[in-house]
This record gives sequence, C-alpha cells and structure tokens, in this order.
Amino acid sequence: MDTPAAADLLLVCGVPAPEDGEWLDGIEWSMPEPALRIVAGESGRIAGALDMARRDLIDRTVTWHRADVADEPGAHEHGDHEGHGEGHHHDTHHDSSPPEASDDQGDQGPNRHRMDHGHGGHAAHSGHEGHEHHQPADHGQHKDHMDHAGHDGHMGHMGHEMHTMGQVAGLPMAERGDDRDELRLDQLHVPIGPALSDWPAGLILRLTLQGDVVQDVAVDHLRVPSVHRLPFWDEPWLRAAQGEKVTRDRAARRRCAAHLDSAGRLLAVVGWDDVAARCRRLRDEVLSGAPREGVDGDLRRTVRRVGRSRPLRWSIAGLGELSADRARAVGVTGPALAADGDAYNRLLMWMSEVERGLDGLDDARPLAPDDRTGPRGRLDGPRPPSQALLDVLPELLTGAEFACARIIVASLDPDLDELALASVSGAAHA
Repeated sequence: MDTPAAADLLLVCGVPAPEDGEWLDGIEWSMPEPALRIVAGESGRIAGALDMARRDLIDRTVTWHRADVADEPGAHEHGDHEGHGEGHHHDTHHDSSPPEASDDQGDQGPNRHRMDHGHGGHAAHSGHEGHEHHQPADHGQHKDHMDHAGHDGHMGHMGHEMHTMGQVAGLPMAERGDDRDELRLDQLHVPIGPALSDWPAGLILRLTLQGDVVQDVAVDHLRVPSVHRLPFWDEPWLRAAQGEKVTRDRAARRRCAAHLDSAGRLLAVVGWDDVAARCRRLRDEVLSGAPREGVDGDLRRTVRRVGRSRPLRWSIAGLGELSADRARAVGVTGPALAADGDAYNRLLMWMSEVERGLDGLDDARPLAPDDRTGPRGRLDGPRPPSQALLDVLPELLTGAEFACARIIVASLDPDLDELALASVSGAAHA
C-alpha cells in the first residue's frame, strides 16, 4: 500500500531506538482506527507477532463496529439487554479492548495499542501480559509532528515530521517568497519521509514549494546506527577487502540484485507495477542462488522491455540531469557517474549492468581484494557512495516539479546503511 492511511497494522522489525519514537507515532497516527502497532524484536518471532496482531485487529474492529451501532439513533430503543450483552464481549479476549477515555482525551476514541514481540513480549509469556498500551500524549499535539498536508496522490506520500513555521490545526501556513519569475508567491514547507513505500528508508527531505515547483531542499535522515554488520549490498567487496575469501559469483549476484532492486523501486514510483514486480522477483531468484540458465531468458526479456518502452522514456527523460563532469566534481561514482545523464539514463545503466553481470553468476574464482567497486560506487573513497548521492540531491531537485521529486530520488536510490562506513586503511569498514 502507498500510504499509512490505507493501512491498519504497523510492524516494526527490530528494537527501535528511543529517538525513533516520534516518527513512529506520526506514522501510527496517520493510520485510521482501528489501528495497531507491533514491535517484533527478533526475526524468529515475527510470524507469532503477526498472528496475534490479526486477532487483535479483528477484536478491535468488532468493538468499533458495535460502538458505532450503539451510537446510531434508535440503537437503544429496544432496551438495554442486547446492548449490554454485546458491549462486554470484547473483554473475553486479552486487553486489546480500548480503555475508557480520560477527561483530557475527550471523544478521541480508543487508545492506540502497541505490542512488543521481541525481548520479553508476547512470545515470552503464555498469556498476554506482554501487551502494553501505547497512547501518545494528545492527538492534537502529535499532529504538530506529522504531515497531513494535501489529499492528492503525491501529497499522500508525505512523511511524518513537521517543519513548523507557524501552524493552524497542525498544518504549516504558507509564507511569501520570490519565485524564479520574480513574483511573490506562497511558499509551503513540506517534509517527505522517513518511511514511505519505494523510498530510501530513513531519508527525510524538507522541501520548500511554490505552487508545484521545488524552490529549496534540505536533506536529512534518521540516525544511522553504528553496528558490526556490513551494509548488505556492499558486503562481498568489504569482506574481500578485509582478507576474507569471497567468490566472484557472490559479488556478481549481489550487484545484479542491487540494480534490480533499484530498478524495481524506480519503476514502481513511475507506476509500471508489473515490470517492477518482475524485477523484484528476479532479484530474489538471483540472491537465492538460481543458476544462470534459470534466470537468463527472463532477465534479458525484462531488460529489453524496459529499454524499448517509449512511454517510460517520455515519462522520466530529462528529470534529474547529472552530467559525468558534474558527478565527478561532487564525488559521485558508480552507475550514476557512468550514466552521464538523467533518470532514464540511470535506469538503463542499471539494466545494462544487470545484463553484463550474467556472465559472472557462476564464476567461482576469488574476488580480488583490491576490487572496491560496489553497486553504488567506490567503497574506498573519502566518503561512502551514497553520501555523494545525497549531497547532489538538492541541486537535482531544485526547480523540479513536486510530482517529479520522488522519481529523481528513486533514480539515484541512495542506501543509508552505507553512511555507517568509514575509510580505514584504504578500505571501507562498518
């Protein structure tokens, strides 16, 4: 689904950091009631957490339906017997039933509900003691930290962090500013991110809009934790740099899968869902070790279909123009440098590298330790490849139409996990 407004369950995989609470609250409060948020701290407990979440949602949906029926005119005209019999049914389940609203909550309805299914959650108990109610301080207050601006298809993708310049009912007021035609027009400050479908996880863009034109861009992101695991897409090259034995086919598979993942994200943003799904299926097959002859035909057909689509070229050509000279000047490496062009050129470069990578899928020779070229660029430079992609975003987005902003971001597809890398002894290590 494209927006939180279409969801009824928020699943948090892993234990969130304390500073992540605000934007998680923002996503949850963008979901219509009845809504549920669960935290699965360990991968082995996700299935059980989802089963319990399903039961909770059914209970809460029934409770809300009965409450709505009870509030309808004439619902109590036939006496209290039936209403009382129905009204207490949800108490037979665990405490997912909504507690009574306190005086300062008014008529806000049931409290939001959060379940922790990680360390010490449901999976650790025979009953349901692991549940804890999650009630943000006040619905109105939380709207100060959320973005509910706009109701069209693109504004529905807004993030959940508010850049306040003066607000009415939690929404930012427009300001006046000079536009590129030297006219004084309203300016609107719009944040996008950090959690959207087909969006670099954790990325936050704060845009200043005049009409539908981006006038200014500030790039931000959630804190990238310093962990001991290597970034997934760069792992083969980083392990080889550390002296581990890594085969070339492992690196080739990771590169092909990374480009298929990026292409699938861009195609999904453009709206070509069937080819996006095909790219993702091929990505999974390549990662799972499928033999070359098993994916060769389908992969080449997909590459040809993308390259021959005139509507696709017309829809994204000219967006995010980045020449090779400019890319080199700002430290961009990898496909974005080699593409020497716009969003369409970068998509074709991904697909071309995927096709070329087929020859290495069954190459059992060891990867050279000095091969430091990951899917997004050089891993032994002064900064991670994705940092350079983030740094060049403002100039590519400024002056673009708002509807094109997500296409430009998807055509670069920075991986924020790379920001935890540091250049150590000529090789990037996590």
